[in-house]
Amino acid sequence: MMTRYPHETRILVATDCIIFGFDGEELKLLIIKRNFEPEVGKWSLMGGFLHENEDLEVGAKRILYDLTGLSNIYVEQLGAFGKVDRDPVERTLSVAFFALINIHDHDQDSVRSHHANWISLKNKPALIFDHDEMVALALDHLRYNAAMHPIGFELLPEEFTIPQLQKLYEAIYDMQLDRRNFSRKILSTGLLIDTGGKNENSTTKKAVLYRLDKEKYQKKFYAFWNFMPNQHSH
Repeated sequence: MMTRYPHETRILVATDCIIFGFDGEELKLLIIKRNFEPEVGKWSLMGGFLHENEDLEVGAKRILYDLTGLSNIYVEQLGAFGKVDRDPVERTLSVAFFALINIHDHDQDSVRSHHANWISLKNKPALIFDHDEMVALALDHLRYNAAMHPIGFELLPEEFTIPQLQKLYEAIYDMQLDRRNFSRKILSTGLLIDTGGKNENSTTKKAVLYRLDKEKYQKKFYAFWNFMPNQHSH
């Protein structure tokens, strides 16, 4: 039985995670300051080398769990990055994943212990290697998918108001949305369940709290919704 391909070079495989979070106002990125060479002291995505007996997604989820303490996270493979000189130490292929997290859910002590920080996308510093390219691609992918599939809800708390949801979409697309138009479009999907409660802290006259209809969300996740209303005013 053949155990190895003869004469073939071994190449390292890493996974890098683009972790988006929403704090109620801004879309943020979780990045770390490297504490080892190369590029020690510079900002980086959270990543690591794939273990020999580990599937790609299992590796990504392991890294996310180590950093955030969360195991039930929306994770999607973004693509492979394999320029010959992308890592100056050794030839390394990286498979990038992006994850969506409600910032208030994670283990903040674990994040701090990894020297990680939530940074607003508008204030993102330059990242090492090809990580800026990964973030740009992930943001494009998030914007494309959030318009048609309900992945944006992964960034919200379990109960939320329509104005909170609108702020999320405005943060994702970096644009202002018409309030009435957005509310009508979102409610027409039938994905939201009125909890009967109201957000007492809301500035919009105690806005109604909704939760996601998870059964419908899972069953029709890949149906083509349209979450972005036409932007004319009434």
